[in-house]
Amino acid sequence: MAPLEVINGGAVGNGGAMDGHTNGAYTNGHTNGANGAANGVSNGTHDATVPDEEEEEHEMFPEDMNLRVMGIGVEYPPHKVVPKDLETIAQKHYPQTESIKKVLSINRFTGIEARRSVGECMHPIANQEAAPKIDQLHELFMEHGVSLATSACSKAIQDAGYTPSAITHTVFTTCTDSANPGYDIFVLKNLGVKNTVEKVLLHGVGCSGGLAGLRTACNIALGAKARGRRARVLVCATEICTVLVRSELDSILAENNIRIGITLFSDCSGAAVVSNGVGEDWSKSGKGVYGILGWKHDTVEKTEKDIGFDIDPLGWKVILTPRVPKLTSEVTPTIYKSLFSSISPSVLSSLSPSNSSLKPEDLDWALHPGGSLILTGVSEKMNISVSNLRSSFEVYTNFGNSSSATIFSVMDRLRSDTEAGIAGEGPTYGPGFGIKGGRKGVLGCAFGPGVSIEMMLMKRVEPNGDKLDGVLENGVVEITNGVHEVQVGGEELD
Repeated sequence: MAPLEVINGGAVGNGGAMDGHTNGAYTNGHTNGANGAANGVSNGTHDATVPDEEEEEHEMFPEDMNLRVMGIGVEYPPHKVVPKDLETIAQKHYPQTESIKKVLSINRFTGIEARRSVGECMHPIANQEAAPKIDQLHELFMEHGVSLATSACSKAIQDAGYTPSAITHTVFTTCTDSANPGYDIFVLKNLGVKNTVEKVLLHGVGCSGGLAGLRTACNIALGAKARGRRARVLVCATEICTVLVRSELDSILAENNIRIGITLFSDCSGAAVVSNGVGEDWSKSGKGVYGILGWKHDTVEKTEKDIGFDIDPLGWKVILTPRVPKLTSEVTPTIYKSLFSSISPSVLSSLSPSNSSLKPEDLDWALHPGGSLILTGVSEKMNISVSNLRSSFEVYTNFGNSSSATIFSVMDRLRSDTEAGIAGEGPTYGPGFGIKGGRKGVLGCAFGPGVSIEMMLMKRVEPNGDKLDGVLENGVVEITNGVHEVQVGGEELD
């Protein structure tokens, strides 16, 4: 195994929240086409180990796997939590120690304008005498999480053009509930999915759970195809994170340390349906959202304590060390190279605008927005621009980090608000604006506990006809996606 040295990973918060990059300080700002990086790190050294290319076997993915993401559904709760709301709760219930002040200072500069939550800051669960215990948190998850998941799954099934009776398998995940039976049973009952579907509930995968669920669905679908059987796999990731605010503040006070998870996480459910194509006619283009070309999973050695979500009587405790941004950016090229070594060169070149060697900047990136420095770190390491990461930045800015569910929000955003035509050429408007179509290839990437890495290469399913869906007669593209309602391409951007 070859050691991968990851630098700049020491303690966070020495000296408080500051502008720019400083040693031993938490840095602020947000990359939004013009602004600086955020969520900084400080000095330290960490040795992570990933497989040597010579030691690893690159088994090639078949060119004709015929796997597609047929539909995507995302559901956020209605309430918005802005940075001021965390200050309101902290000042109401806790003494203003130096650690609390530092966290509140960091909270003002994450680059997140609002996080979605199942309740407002004055919700009783955030304002009772003591932090809610795990049984109360479970009740909240069953009330709100199951409802969000039911809606997201229903949207994904409808988007795929299926009915609930068509679903053959399910893969669910969450890191904010751990009851038995799992929440998937109740969601499927709400949907009317038959009891005989084969069910999988993933545990311990954290923020990478959405892509881990897609990877698992792909393997299930291929196994069914080998038997000549159809697979319509419903994947769902659901997280209710914001109700942990009091538990996290308790720990900040008791341990006198800096815990930044409280400033990043939000609530959401995301879903997708994967098909193996058996029994379906895909001869006409336009059916489905993304074709799946290959995937890669790996775990970085000696990083078990860098990302975590530990069980506690008061719920779950977020573990995010300051080494994470640098570690994730350093390991991304290795996983990228490993994945692309497993995919046919002819498939890769078909995603390139010039049908030549495919480069990272030729792809749209559905990178899990774990923090703005994770986004900017990967951007710098892979030589890609804000344009490539526009959907990740926009979801992060407008909704925050919803752990495992976030990747589906980014993927959905990419297909509904993307850039120039299928070849990926044309004007760039920056995060949140673009023309439907986008770059041919989409690369999903997420990091979770372990530290584990999930990466998946997808290809857009091209729309039917000569004219892209949503293009008006004057060449203006209408975008209506729940975040913005704007017109671009001939009109002034509002």
